[in-house]
Amino acid sequence: MKVVFTDKAPAAIGPYSQGIIVNNLFYSSGQIPLTAEGSLAEGDIKAQTHQVFTNLKAVLAAAGASLETVVKTTVFIKNMDEFSAINEVYGEYFSAHKPARSCVEVARLPKDVLIEIEVVALVK
Repeated sequence: MKVVFTDKAPAAIGPYSQGIIVNNLFYSSGQIPLTAEGSLAEGDIKAQTHQVFTNLKAVLAAAGASLETVVKTTVFIKNMDEFSAINEVYGEYFSAHKPARSCVEVARLPKDVLIEIEVVALVK
């Protein structure tokens, strides 16, 4: 098992890591729309979703993976009414390659953000 860390994504805000590699799979912790410096990204659900993908790309790169090697995502959203807007941004990052996905509405997310995404990816 290998712990993954990059300063190009926000540090964990609790007793967990940004991600773990086991064999040839990378499991990310959920990424929320914090900047690498730890500030909440300002803006609507689209802006927050773009920041989450910035963070995911950074932790995936640190693991030796990429969005193209993601096999599964789990998307946690605060409001299912924003599903279409999230899908629009999500589709910018997963256009040709479409990993399996689950999406659930939750009552509350850390720091009261609107979205959190975790991924499982193959390590190159």
